[in-house]
Formats: sequence, structure tokens, C-alpha cells
Amino acid sequence: MIVVRAFIALFVSSLLAAPAVAQDRLVPQSPTQLRLSYAPIVQRVQPAVVNVYAAKAAPRNPMLDDPMFRRFFGVPGNQPEQMQRSLGSGVMVDASGLVVTNNHVIEGADQVKVSLSDKREFEAEIVLKDSRTDLAILRLKDVKEKFTTLDFANSDDALVGDVVIAIGNPFGVGQTVTHGIISALARTQVGITDYQFFIQTDAAINPGNSGGALVDMTGKLVGVNTAIFSRSGGSQGIGFAIPANMVRVVVASAKGGGNAVKRPWLGARLQAVTPEIAETLGLKRPAGALVANVTAGSPSAKAGLKLSDLIVSIDGQVIDDPNAFDYRFATRPLGGTAQVEVLRGGKPVKLAVALETAPDTGRDEIVIKARSPFQGAKIANISPALADELKLDSSIEGVVVTDLPDNAIAANVGFKKGDVIAAVNGQKIGRTADLDKLATEGSRLWRITVIRGGQQLSVVLGG
Repeated sequence: MIVVRAFIALFVSSLLAAPAVAQDRLVPQSPTQLRLSYAPIVQRVQPAVVNVYAAKAAPRNPMLDDPMFRRFFGVPGNQPEQMQRSLGSGVMVDASGLVVTNNHVIEGADQVKVSLSDKREFEAEIVLKDSRTDLAILRLKDVKEKFTTLDFANSDDALVGDVVIAIGNPFGVGQTVTHGIISALARTQVGITDYQFFIQTDAAINPGNSGGALVDMTGKLVGVNTAIFSRSGGSQGIGFAIPANMVRVVVASAKGGGNAVKRPWLGARLQAVTPEIAETLGLKRPAGALVANVTAGSPSAKAGLKLSDLIVSIDGQVIDDPNAFDYRFATRPLGGTAQVEVLRGGKPVKLAVALETAPDTGRDEIVIKARSPFQGAKIANISPALADELKLDSSIEGVVVTDLPDNAIAANVGFKKGDVIAAVNGQKIGRTADLDKLATEGSRLWRITVIRGGQQLSVVLGG
């Protein structure tokens, strides 16, 4: 051992004494060293990465349908329909022709096409859309062959510094391969989707890469590229990918024949631990997820979770903030239980929370058609599942706006998706039928109580 240490010391000292040029420039010693390449990995995974093209009809100016307007301005009568087009990438995740991409790539699309690496094009149908993760699943139409797919990596095994390859269709130039490393894990302050737990990479990702593959050195899918941080619109070395373990959940829901993702329901509202809260709780640093509310009859309530409990881990994985818990819990398979550790009064308590979906009965979704400030809004009763989806307190009374076309009167007067309409003209709104009836009756003046982001607002609108 002494001889080895002496040799190492002599070797290091000789390196330090050597000229800088000799250290920086090394001559390859064999042809093999000249041929080091990512090509074998790329050749294996490239056929499973596709280009996605989506098109939708652009909103038409209603004035174009007015004969007087067309005659006055000299506009021809038969105006062709204008199309808005978007492009992105996708990954083949099932040999039958199932493709995962970003939801924002195909959002609102009337037509979707998928182009393979061999230039063949297929029409595709949208099987499932999940805005909460910004993922969507497509299925190629009228195909009988088997396609090359990518296997999922366990994204929990990824480490900062791991080499990764990004494949996609940046700026529509065609399939492009870039490489880099994983720059960071568990990015939770990005503000892109409900589940903030992204893999950050410096592999060049540009517009058009959305939905493309981020693969590891075994050729497995470690994430789906979804966004970049950029001041120029191009890659600046900060890209974000949805971890493969979340992608796996969405794909499994589509394979199971569902048109919505099934996730475990906690039934509790969590808040971040601020430095002030950490000091009050006697913590060394602000970490964990503080329980702010527990829904009666929910899995968390049945497990014994209580107000002011501090969640510090789930199944042995440390929880730094509510976003981390949301991701970890959402990627747990349904059935069985999750072991959640909390600090209660400074002492650790372990709870077994059942992994089951939230009840979703009695939504009674309708679109308000009567002329009123609510016209065009789709509303629903607040079920536990809907409350969980929209991050609402399930104890709130009222009906919630679940969809709102841009050209709807309700959108023009200021309503937003997620608004809870609690009262109108002094009458409490308990069910969708209540609001529909009031809208039909009409009024010259509308006094409306709205709950938005947990805050109660009072609005007065003319009829």
C-alpha cells in the first residue's frame, strides 16, 4: 500500500510539473478511441421517435359572414377556412401504434398526423389528453404492422451528471439528435403543469422538440421533453422533461381503455413550509409538506392524517415540498397502500394511506345556453375527483366552471376555468340545475359571488 501511494504521489507530481499543452492534448492510441460514438444507441432508439403535426381551424371573424361587410370592403364570398398548425415530437410506447406526446402540441387540434423516422405518415386519433401532466396519447389509424418502441427507464434511478440524449423535431427541420447531461432533478418551481417534478437537462431542446424522447445510455426513455427556459426562443441549455415514471402512469391509463388518467386520491390539501413555519416547528431547514386541510371520508382521513401534520417521506423517499409529494403519490400504482411518515408534535408517526381513486359521481356537467353572464360556460357539481383535479377545497359549496371557449360571453365578462359560482342575486347555487334555471329566467342586474383561488369575490354585472 505504501508503494502504491508513493507511486501515485510521484505520478501526480509529474503531471503537475508537465507543461499545460501536454495535459490538454492527448493523441488517440488506437482506432477504437477515434470511433467512440453514441451512434449505436441512436440507431436503436431513433425509429421509435416520431414527428407530430396538428392542425385546427382558426377562429373565423363573424363579420365575414355579413354580405354588407363583404361588399363594402370587397371581400370575396367564399373565403377558404384558415388553419393553425403546430408541430412537435412523440415517442412510440406500444407496438400497436400508441404514441405519447405533449398535450400542448395537439390541444384543440382537428387533425393530427404522425410521421415516422422512415418518412411514412399516418393519421392519428387522440386517445387521451391529460392537461395536468401536459401529456397526450395518440393511436395511429388503420395500421396492421408492429412498430419499434422505447422501454421505460426507472426515472428515480437517474442521477445528476448522467449523460442523456434528446431526440425530436426542432423547428420542423426533421429528426435531430442532441446530447448533454442531467443538470438537476426534481425541479418543482417551473410552473408548467400541476405536477412540478421535472428532469432538467442541458441537451439542446428547441421548439418542436416538445413530446420527444430523453433517453439514457441504455437506450431507455428517462423522460419526455416538454419545455425550455429561454430568453431568445431557442435552446440556452435549460430544458425540462417529464420523468418516465409519470409518463408510465398516463400510458397505462390509455392502454387500460380509459380516456382519463386514474390516480390515487389523497384527500388533503398541503402547503409549503416557509422559513418562518420551519422556525416555529423547530426544523433545521424549511422542508416537507404541511397538512392544511383533510377531507372527511378520504383515504388520508381514514389513515389518520391530521391538520398540521408535516409529511416528510413517502415509502422511504424524502419529501421536500408539496410538489414533490404530489408527484410521488400520483406515480404510486392503484391498490395497496403508501407508507407516509409525518412529524406530529415533533415526533415521527407512520401512516398507511390507501391508494384509491377519488369518487366522481354527480358532476352533472352542462353548458349554460341562456343569454346571461354565464352563457357558453360549462359548469359541474364539485365531486371529490373534480376538486382534486382543479385543486379546490372539496367542502366549497357551489358549481365550478370546467370549460370556457374563448368566444363565450362568460369568458368575455371575466369568468375563468376553475371559478366556483357560489351565489347569484342572493340565492345560493348548490347544483348545476340551480344556475341553469336562474340564467334562463334572466335579470337586469346580476350580483354574483365567485370563489377564485380560495378568495371570495363579489361581482355586479348589467343584464
